[in-house]
Amino acid sequence: MNQEQQKIFESLREKIKKIISMYENEKDVNNKLISEKEDLLTKLIEREEEYKELLKKYELLKLAKSFAGGEGGAHDAKIKINRMVREIDKCIALASK
Repeated sequence: MNQEQQKIFESLREKIKKIISMYENEKDVNNKLISEKEDLLTKLIEREEEYKELLKKYELLKLAKSFAGGEGGAHDAKIKINRMVREIDKCIALASK
């Protein structure tokens, strides 16, 4: 091999090493991002569960407040009780099938 070919070969070798290094770096960054995404999805699911629990508690507090009395409380309580009875009836109908 003459000297010019040797230089081209070395230059090509260095470029390949650089590309491999860049690929490994990007691969590491990608793995970190995948891990972060999974963590965020887990947190999102936990927050959604918390939200559902808080919503249930809120509805129970509203129901308790309507039972406690106040303006329009009896009417609201009757509506909520009727809604619960309908849901229970639906559950019984589904269970009996």
